[in-house]
Amino acid sequence: MPDDVIPNHHRDYPGFAGASGLLAAASMAVRRDRDARVAAELAHLGRDDVVVDIGCGPGTGARYAARLGASVTGVDLAPVMLHVARALTRSRNVRYVEGAAEALPLPDDCATVVWAIATVHHWRDVDDGLREVRRILRPGGRFIAIERRSPPDATGLASHGWTDEQVDVFTATCADHGFTEARVERPPQTGRRPIVAVTATTPGETE
Repeated sequence: MPDDVIPNHHRDYPGFAGASGLLAAASMAVRRDRDARVAAELAHLGRDDVVVDIGCGPGTGARYAARLGASVTGVDLAPVMLHVARALTRSRNVRYVEGAAEALPLPDDCATVVWAIATVHHWRDVDDGLREVRRILRPGGRFIAIERRSPPDATGLASHGWTDEQVDVFTATCADHGFTEARVERPPQTGRRPIVAVTATTPGETE
């Protein structure tokens, strides 16, 4: 499948490290509040929820979920991101661990909500990542993936997101992995970057 169709078209991105990683973490720390708010609204997040934030970066989404009363685990591959996340986080309801979407260092059925904010386009393997999401989500758990909307001809940083076709492919792939109610959400644009979300649930009901 060509890169202009697959949802992880930036899977070979080298990742974040060093001074450039710190700059990226600082930028993400001040720009991701809106995306975290959208993820929480789509997940109908409550105080009893247990959230896993895949690709948590500097922890913006994790801290937002904790402010709503949830217990949160942020997972990221980049030590520099986790260093910044821990430095900025004061809540005891948040912990951070190093790991990849394709091999989450977490037990089965440990979460009621899993979200990935602006990270699926970097996953090495979408199928392995979705298998891991299914594994850690409890029955009836909610999965939210949010990405920037990108035009088909986007290049550079503007291409770090999803075209409409990539959104549709990812939604269909979620259904192929046994998620139910997989659908596309297009939140109203409130900033300069339009975003798109895919929401899905695991079969069954949460306890």
